[in-house]
Amino acid sequence: MGLDHVRSEIEHMRVQVGRQRKEILQLQRAGMATAAAELLLGRMLAKIEGLCAERDRLKAEQGGPTKGRVLGGRSW
Repeated sequence: MGLDHVRSEIEHMRVQVGRQRKEILQLQRAGMATAAAELLLGRMLAKIEGLCAERDRLKAEQGGPTKGRVLGGRSW
């Protein structure tokens, strides 16, 4: 997966997490059990953490012209 793909997947998952949280609140207001929805939310958050780690790894591999320099300045 490329860096852009991972970033878009993270954004998509964050939107889904927001929807899941709203659904949990609706279930709580209705007095219904939310255990299954909360487990799903936990899995979604774990997936986002994994994607963020992948994004960070890809960014480190990609490097850049300013790697190791402060604001692209001197490297002394």
